[in-house]
Amino acid sequence: MVTLNPDDMTPVINRLKRAQGQIGGVIRLLEEGRDCRDVVNQLAAVNRALDKAGFAIVSSGLRECLSNPDGIQPEDQAAMEKLFLTLA
Repeated sequence: MVTLNPDDMTPVINRLKRAQGQIGGVIRLLEEGRDCRDVVNQLAAVNRALDKAGFAIVSSGLRECLSNPDGIQPEDQAAMEKLFLTLA
């Protein structure tokens, strides 16, 4: 099992909070009947923010695996690979 370094998660949490605000913005745009282009552009921004958060989490997990004194365990390697491919 790969545990995440809480210090690495602070910027991820901040990014997710911004994405949460952006989702609220998308909902407001839809409720206001705004232009399709505005809504899709805002959704694209949310998507990029979520992708970056996911990759930052995987990156942190990989660093934790690589810094393990016993080296990376095969099951951890497989799990991290699967997580990466889930985001790709």
